[in-house]
Amino acid sequence: MLTYNKVIFVCRSNTCRSPMAAAIFNNCMPKKELQAESRGVVVLFPEPANPKAVAIGKSRGIDLEEYRTRQLEEEDFGEDVLVLVMSDKLKAGIYEDYKEAVNVYTVKEFVEEIGDVGDPYGGDLAAYGEFCDELEQLIAKVIAKIEKEEIKGRQENF
Repeated sequence: MLTYNKVIFVCRSNTCRSPMAAAIFNNCMPKKELQAESRGVVVLFPEPANPKAVAIGKSRGIDLEEYRTRQLEEEDFGEDVLVLVMSDKLKAGIYEDYKEAVNVYTVKEFVEEIGDVGDPYGGDLAAYGEFCDELEQLIAKVIAKIEKEEIKGRQENF
């Protein structure tokens, strides 16, 4: 039994950090029944992912070419949904703006680290590559924690 049935990564505009995080998660998650999605808190209309994020993703086997942004909605939340955001400020804003918000953590908080996930916006391609390196390490820790919680949950049910 999975603790969560869905993971949603959230960033501000949903053009770079959260789509990359969701794609990395989906590529690395061994149990494909748990998939990640991404959302933004300021999405006025669907738009493509940042071209630099697309280029870095492509170089690492992550396809963001057809990606389109989506707004975070009240119905995205649930007891079985894990919502991972990029910053403490974003987390606070979500709890303030969404009355249904539950299970919202910063990515680093969830893996018991301190700080926010950086934002490569405005940087060169190398900055996006460094960001992706950091994100890959964090997502590996997220997956390990989810799997550990799943095992613990199964043991408690016996």
